[in-house]
Amino acid sequence: MSDLDLCYLPAHEALSRFRARTLSPVELMEAVIARAGAVQGKVNSLTFTHFDRAIDEARKAEAKYARGARTRALEGLPVAVKDESAIKGMPTSGGSLIMKDDVADHTSEVNARILRAGGIVHARTATPEFSCAGYTWSCLWGITRNPWNPEFTPGGSSGGSGAALASGAATLATGSDIGGSIRIPASCCGVVGFKPPYGRNPEDPPFNLDFYCHEGPMARTVKDTILFQNVMAGPSPQDIASLRPKLRLPLEMRPIKGWRIAQSMDLGIFEVDPDVRRNTEAALDVFRALGATVEEVDLGWTPGILDAGMTYLRHLFGAYLSQLLKDHAEDMTTYARQFAEEGRKSNPVEFLHSLDVAAGMYRTLGPLLERYDVLICPTTALPAVPADFDQSKDRVRINGEEVNPFLGWAMTLPFNMLSRCPVLSVPSGRAGNGVPTGIQIVGRTYSDADVFRAGLAYEAAIGGWFADQASRPEL
Repeated sequence: MSDLDLCYLPAHEALSRFRARTLSPVELMEAVIARAGAVQGKVNSLTFTHFDRAIDEARKAEAKYARGARTRALEGLPVAVKDESAIKGMPTSGGSLIMKDDVADHTSEVNARILRAGGIVHARTATPEFSCAGYTWSCLWGITRNPWNPEFTPGGSSGGSGAALASGAATLATGSDIGGSIRIPASCCGVVGFKPPYGRNPEDPPFNLDFYCHEGPMARTVKDTILFQNVMAGPSPQDIASLRPKLRLPLEMRPIKGWRIAQSMDLGIFEVDPDVRRNTEAALDVFRALGATVEEVDLGWTPGILDAGMTYLRHLFGAYLSQLLKDHAEDMTTYARQFAEEGRKSNPVEFLHSLDVAAGMYRTLGPLLERYDVLICPTTALPAVPADFDQSKDRVRINGEEVNPFLGWAMTLPFNMLSRCPVLSVPSGRAGNGVPTGIQIVGRTYSDADVFRAGLAYEAAIGGWFADQASRPEL
């Protein structure tokens, strides 16, 4: 197996090879680190790197496999962690000049679980400043580019994670999602991303109490995403919102023949690019071929939904960032400063209205999901915006219509508003510009296994992704 093939080896296959002693964790780590160095100048997906330490940890994992010792769920795997959550003693910048010299004094619970499971953090992944955009660039780290077409963004805010996976610079990667920040880069980069239901995976305070906010896994296969999610999930004494008991998902699931699938191309509120439509229709045909019935549905949602969701984000997330304006406004990116300034203007009445809107949305989606097993829709309405896009000043048009530059080109925010629904984003194809597109598989509240069952069946039917050179970015 070539070094490049190792870089795209699924995590579950790598673990099998480790156990069979046909592959060493050191061999895999060395290949991934070499690949990360080779593509960094083109993609810029990584921030802090810990390569020497990662090789040392890989040698320890290699020794455990060699002597037949008991190994853990992620033993020896290269894991890239978003440069947002904390690992004690390591720098964490949040993509901000304000935090460029910060070293964490604690480890976020999800990261602690990754380390306890034997995952090796070889690098941190780029994020827009404070993760408040659907693209990835910052004054501190520069522009992160899409491995499939560098003129476009890999999405955000977990754009570095998506780009690292797509370029072979990581085997697994973490993300966080407050308005689509796992699913947008999963779609833009052609990888898999899971937004778990609120509370399934523990969060750091105070955003553990924000029901829009989720920590979750990203990978190149659905099975790897399950493997990673099983490590992340479970109650934590540090997070009152975390759910009991721990949910463990099987890596193999039954077919979906006989399922009823609801589909909506635009959720009734989005303009959708023709390439996205075409690829979504092709994906729906795969589900039909698997024996599922696919029916178009009308959710009855109205365009004001997006405004309500952004009002909520401004009221909590924007207000949180607004505390920085007094001392650090000049150090902030244009988009983070604008978001913080809008947070200052938010008020409780608007916030309450956003809750009323979310409740109204579920009054139609909830009964619908009693009749259907899952809902499928596109992940993004446009394959991607330009790599240097700035929502504070640039515009987005789809089908000639101007849409909201913040998240009007992504179809993810509604499912942060309905945050107890699990959502899996899987690739649906590539657009004419080479940028991948994706679909969201939305499940009933807390029914995580349903979206993964559908995702596994779909992945098996199309043969997966990144299996050979023809299915990988040309870098």
